[in-house]
Amino acid sequence: MKAERLGDYEERGDYHRELDPNWSYAPIYRRKLALVDAFVSRLPREARILDVGAGEGVLVEKYRARGLNVVGVDANYESPSVKKADLASLPFEDRSFDAVLCLDVLEHLDLLTQAPALREIRRCLATEGTLLLSVPNLAHLHSRLRFFLGGTLTRTSAVERHPGDRPAAEYLRLLRETGFRVVRRDGVFPTVPIVFRLVNRNPARWGWAVGLLDRVLPFPGLCFLNVIEARL
Repeated sequence: MKAERLGDYEERGDYHRELDPNWSYAPIYRRKLALVDAFVSRLPREARILDVGAGEGVLVEKYRARGLNVVGVDANYESPSVKKADLASLPFEDRSFDAVLCLDVLEHLDLLTQAPALREIRRCLATEGTLLLSVPNLAHLHSRLRFFLGGTLTRTSAVERHPGDRPAAEYLRLLRETGFRVVRRDGVFPTVPIVFRLVNRNPARWGWAVGLLDRVLPFPGLCFLNVIEARL
């Protein structure tokens, strides 16, 4: 089957498959993957896993190669590893999966579509299942300081790419409103001024600072990215 691409995939190809060390998001992406790997390693071998917003299917292929039962869906992409599907109307039966990955997806949906997408994930998740959600945090430290000093925010990406950008606290509220309870929350990259700029401008050289700051300032509300485990 020939892959179909829209949006970022059409412009940049499978950019998660061949990670560019000079991509400003690369150090954060690597830290996120470490948290995802740790989560998946805790799942039973027989767990049924759904990757919602799977993109080009990098994680689907990775975990299938380990012998895990993984299915991927994406609204804008189709390949042998990924089914094309509306994220607010998933083509699965109720309680079909023991774990759902939804990684850097909700911010790409408009604000009114995020809750229906989470409700669909909840419908597809087994009673004792777990959702692993990663979302950028509009209220990261650099954004808060910039708003305090100048009245503007440091957005996590262009509005066209992240129309559903929210502070992490709003995502937590949205999870509660759609029937989830948070059991774990990790932050990636507290955006300390100067260091934030250095990492963005030269991630290949300064990317190590992301891991250091995660240990020194372990406060998810100040971080650029939040990784959240939630259950029904």
